[in-house]
Amino acid sequence: MTLALCMIVKNEEDVLARCLDSVAGIFDELVLVDTGSEDATKEIAARYGARVYDFAWRDDFAAARNFAFSKAGADYLMWLDADDVLKEEARTALLRLKAELDGSVDAYFLRYEAEDGEGNTALTFWRERIVRRACGFVWQGAVHETLCVCGRVRRLDIAVTHRRGERKETGRNLRIYLRMLLAGRTPRGREAFYFARELCDNGLYAPAADAYAFFLQGEGWAEDKICACRDLAAIFRKAGDPERRRAALLQSFRYGEPRPAVCCDLGELFLEEGDAQTAVFWFKLALNEGERERDEGFVCPDHSGYLPCIWLCVCYDRLGQPERARCWNERAGRYKPHDKSYLYNKKYFESVFTDKGKKT
Repeated sequence: MTLALCMIVKNEEDVLARCLDSVAGIFDELVLVDTGSEDATKEIAARYGARVYDFAWRDDFAAARNFAFSKAGADYLMWLDADDVLKEEARTALLRLKAELDGSVDAYFLRYEAEDGEGNTALTFWRERIVRRACGFVWQGAVHETLCVCGRVRRLDIAVTHRRGERKETGRNLRIYLRMLLAGRTPRGREAFYFARELCDNGLYAPAADAYAFFLQGEGWAEDKICACRDLAAIFRKAGDPERRRAALLQSFRYGEPRPAVCCDLGELFLEEGDAQTAVFWFKLALNEGERERDEGFVCPDHSGYLPCIWLCVCYDRLGQPERARCWNERAGRYKPHDKSYLYNKKYFESVFTDKGKKT
């Protein structure tokens, strides 16, 4: 069976070739929909054999995605963004999947791995990535669009790696939401969550707090609600309001078991309040919860590994237990041996124990 790659782009000349190089030789069709580039994006796409279509931008990402899908004729359709890549192991796995496609699966979810600036995986979650064209699945959502799938669905541990480039259009998503409001449409559910995030990302913290509260009162995915509680707590932290910050984090327990990220947030709160012993409890709980390998929602590996270890080092140092503190720092170093905090602490403890040896 055939497989097409469908993309929407605008002014992506700095990253598009990298993306298309990583997928070369996999797809039977390459459909690229341009929403108004003023650089060499379309020329680069053409060099890779893409069929390039222009789409008049109308503040609706789902509309552009649906247009791209409509231009492909393959049995299965896959989407990527220009700042995504497939690493070699993912390429091999995807080629293997392509050879096995037989129409028995309607939609495949693949893992999405967002990298930080140093090439480490900062966040992972599942995305609907490949769908059977005959199912007619439709993209929904003007911003942070999602592909609504059903039927025979399968998850595959194939990673699409997101390497974010320079942010080009600051405030674009927020403008789309504001136009939506001016048109008399109130964001609800998933849209309400991402509207609150856009307000927060643009520094509008007071209205963002109200928007998060509105979202938490309505319907929504539990994982989004847990993220909303963390975002709300971050706003209260900036405002210097520890009690509302604590309440927001504890509210996340209404929607599911403690997540390592929430436990780390609570640990930091207690440490800031001078209660290192209670902070120890929360950081250790983050490690314990992480060991359960929860695979739902948004997962940040650091929250169940490196971060609680480095914070436990700080906690035990403040509790006057340098040996235990050094042990936790060494454990943190096993996760990130080149991390600046780990290396700084290592040098600090070498000094502490050298001075202690001299005194004895």
